[in-house]
Amino acid sequence: MMILAVVLLAAVVGLQLYYLVVRRSAQQVVQDAERKASEITQTAREERETRIREADLQAKEKLLQARNEFEKVSRQRRSELETLERRLQQKEDRLDKLQSELASRDKDVGELERSLGRQEKHLDQRQEELDRLIKEEQHHLEQIAGLTAQQAKDELIRVMEKEAMNDAAHLVKRIEDEARESANRNSQRILANAIQRNASDFVSETTVSVVLLPNDEMKGRIIGREGRNIRALEMATGVDLIVDDTPEAVILSGFDPFRREIARVALERLISDGRIHPARIEEVVEKTKTEFDQRVQQEGESALLELNIPDLHPELIKLLGRLRYRTSYGQNVLKHSKEVAYLAATMASELKADVHVAKRAGLLHDIGKAVDREMEGSHLELGIDLLRKYGETEEVVHAMACHHGDYDPETVEAVLVTASDALSAARPGARREVLESYIKRLEKLEDIAHSFKGVQKSFAIQAGREVRVIVDSSKITDEDAIWLSKNIAKKVENELTYPGEIKVTVIRETRSVELAR
Repeated sequence: MMILAVVLLAAVVGLQLYYLVVRRSAQQVVQDAERKASEITQTAREERETRIREADLQAKEKLLQARNEFEKVSRQRRSELETLERRLQQKEDRLDKLQSELASRDKDVGELERSLGRQEKHLDQRQEELDRLIKEEQHHLEQIAGLTAQQAKDELIRVMEKEAMNDAAHLVKRIEDEARESANRNSQRILANAIQRNASDFVSETTVSVVLLPNDEMKGRIIGREGRNIRALEMATGVDLIVDDTPEAVILSGFDPFRREIARVALERLISDGRIHPARIEEVVEKTKTEFDQRVQQEGESALLELNIPDLHPELIKLLGRLRYRTSYGQNVLKHSKEVAYLAATMASELKADVHVAKRAGLLHDIGKAVDREMEGSHLELGIDLLRKYGETEEVVHAMACHHGDYDPETVEAVLVTASDALSAARPGARREVLESYIKRLEKLEDIAHSFKGVQKSFAIQAGREVRVIVDSSKITDEDAIWLSKNIAKKVENELTYPGEIKVTVIRETRSVELAR
């Protein structure tokens, strides 16, 4: 029994010791855990502070970079504005200089006219004095000759007949020269007045139209799922739709301005409406086409009201309105037709010709271009057929048919329409010239100059309006240089087709070189 008590006591003491050991171990574990937790917390706090400092540094660097970029762009924009201001100032200075030069030239011309008047008066006085001396000499010769009255009369008649014939020949030549000069002056005056009275600005039209979008997300809606919307729009309008990286914009491309304008209006309506799907696209395009048919009619009627031309066939009015959406080398055909009508009517009024026929033929001279993409044949032949079909007079048809030189003009109005068409098309800025033909014309101009002997170099400048020719001074004299410029100009007139005039400048330079040793 005693042994059992001792064993139990030993067991109790052992349990207590184990409990103390376990408790001490647990406390040690808790302390280690708290210490590790404190270290982890401290480490996390230090890492957070480090990352915050790095983020601040990166933000400051980006801000500094953005500020430098902004300052760079600002300096560039400021430089561009200063350059534009300098260009504008230079243009204003050139205009002021030109104005002063024109005023000086007007003054010189006035002085020259007064000087010519004085010289003409002096020549008349000399002519009268010569006539008087001739009469006195004739009287003196009659007295010396001792002829009978009949013989003197016959001799006088013979001499007077000869003098009369000479005077008549000189008079005829003077009248022809005066008539030629007067005709040139009158024609220049009529053309200048017509151009000045009907001057207008030109805007070259291109083959693309740009439609602005409210945002770039609209591009995806325009394209549609698997491109069905864009295909439906292209099929309905016949115009190519280009969706590229251009921000908030799409491009409509097509050579037919009428279809391109329908596509532009229809697309803007679809964007404004927001409902873009194939059925809605076809509906909007058809509605736009109907409205454009009415707009074409209104354009034709507006042109007739503007020109005060009555009694035009309704079909011709529609075709005339379609010319509003037709271009030729970038020039709007309806605006070109109206300008031709104005020019022809102005010149017809000056020349006392039929203003009504000239104006009507000028307006309708390109009517065939309204259907030349739908029917076979040149626009000239189509236009003749249309005018005859819809009851235009033969005077109008003939004047219209001659505007390209395919038919010989038989009336003044036909010549005026041809001249007006050339004036409207040849005015600076009216039409874009094809680059290839433009380069060929410059090369041909230089080749013509090189074809003459003694030419060293030739340069076509001023967009082909002038050719500078440098000659060998040992082969070409000053007199030869004068005839060379005339011969080159004559050959250019015979071999080239160009609007306006081309100035030929021959440069002959003599150099004397010696070396000092």
